[in-house]
Formats: sequence, structure tokens, C-alpha cells
Amino acid sequence: MADPDSRTRRRALLLDVDGTLVDSTYVHVSTWHRALDEAGATVPHVEVHRRVGKDGATLVAELLEVAGIDDQAARDHIASRTKELHSHYYAEAANSLRLLPGARELVRGAHQRGWTTVLATSAPPSEFGEARELLDVDEFVDAVTTGEDVDQAKPDPTIVGIALDRAGVDATDAIMVGDATWDAIAATKLGVRSIAVRTGGIGDDELRAAGFSDIADDAAAVLELLDRLPRKM
Repeated sequence: MADPDSRTRRRALLLDVDGTLVDSTYVHVSTWHRALDEAGATVPHVEVHRRVGKDGATLVAELLEVAGIDDQAARDHIASRTKELHSHYYAEAANSLRLLPGARELVRGAHQRGWTTVLATSAPPSEFGEARELLDVDEFVDAVTTGEDVDQAKPDPTIVGIALDRAGVDATDAIMVGDATWDAIAATKLGVRSIAVRTGGIGDDELRAAGFSDIADDAAAVLELLDRLPRKM
């Protein structure tokens, strides 16, 4: 006889947005790089890329170290100017954003299969608003998070904890889907299983080392993977 709990237990799918559902990773790379360069800190694109998805203040601080800027007054000025410029340039580039393969289908399909779906991002509300409008899946989304909910973004796990609370499930009944190592690190700290998509441009070895248990090509492949999971996780 089937375990009654396995039929009634709620499961939640916590979905990162940037680089997972929306093809924004390289838009962030180019706009962060441009902002840093204009503010006075030139770094290689690869250094920006490997930090995309990380808390913005931490990202900038680390890249100022890469640029060799040691003076604290200069760091503070460049950091403030960089964040301002990045917001401006990213907003300018918003019309270039596109959905990644299977993004809308994953959200809709997970919801229809009984998953509580949460868009678990720590992006600023303005950036999230652009992605949310592009996705156009509000009727299939049970909860959302944004950067307004936390003081620090991933890899700090706070945003994942808030997503769990809003989904109303325990960590063991949730799966985090993301494209960056920071998604897995944040999820693992709370005991949440995580699935990676390759659409953020991070190699499989790095993704697995960060804690992802499974890797899929894109959101479309995640839905297929979910269908193969046992009902009771």
C-alpha cells in the first residue's frame, strides 16, 4: 500500500531567475564590466562572469581586489559609482533579455504537477520586474522573493530560507534550481537539494563541487528530470 504521506506531502520548487529562466547572465557580465571600467576599475570579463549571481556588494568588492585598488576611499567611491552605473546599463539592456529554453514550460509544468513554485531571486525589484513580465507565468507561481527581502544575496542562504517559508515546506521537501555555484552553496547550507542548469555558462565540475546533485542542459530538461524523481524525496 502506498504511504499516504507520499501522496499528500507538499513539495516546493525554488527557481532562480537570472541565468536559469531568463538569458541574463552575459548581460550582467557586460554591464558589470562596463560599469567597473567606467568607474575606474578594469578587470577581465572572466573575473566578472565567475561572480555573477553573487551578492552585488560582494561581487564589486572582490573585483576591486582583482583590479588592485587598495585605497579605501577610492574603493568606496568606485563601488558606489559601479552599482549606480550597472543599474543604469542593465535597465538599458532590458529589451535584449530573452527566455531560456523551457523556462515558461518548467514553471507551468511544475505547478500543474503539484509543486509549490517559488521564484527565489535576490535581484533588485526593478530587474526582477523586467524578468517577471518576460516570463508571464504569474498564474503558476505561488510565491516570490526579491532583493528587498534580504540585506545580503547568495551565497548567503537567507533568501532560500525565506523562499522555504513562503512555500510552507521544510528543506527536505524542496529543490532549488539554479545556474550559478552560489545557488547550490546557499541551498546546501539549509539542507535543500539543488539542480543545476548549464545556461549560466559554468562547467559541470564547478557545479558539482558547489553541491548540485543533478545537472540539466536547461529548464526544459529540468522538467523531464523532475518527472523521474520519486514522489517522496
